[in-house]
Amino acid sequence: MERLKKVSVWSFAKFQTVLGALIGLVCGILYAFGGLVIDALVSAGVLSPEAMSTPGLSIGTLLAFGALIGMPVIFGFFGMILGILEALLYNQYAKWFGGIRIHF
Repeated sequence: MERLKKVSVWSFAKFQTVLGALIGLVCGILYAFGGLVIDALVSAGVLSPEAMSTPGLSIGTLLAFGALIGMPVIFGFFGMILGILEALLYNQYAKWFGGIRIHF
């Protein structure tokens, strides 16, 4: 059993960036295609435009597909910031308390 005494800040930040971008991609897919389904049902007359707060298929539907690019970028950026903070906090914790025991 070994103790993990230090984490590479940049390496952990890259890991969190990729993880955040993947989560953002999943959220963007749900947002874009979920909105498409709702807008299509409103346009078909199945759902009420007032109840759904949408006029149906419009430029807003097209703009929602921007979430396929925007959400991974935003989630990845904040994942990087979070990864930097987490690695710095862990390195401080490891100095004070000796790190975490890990079985490799």
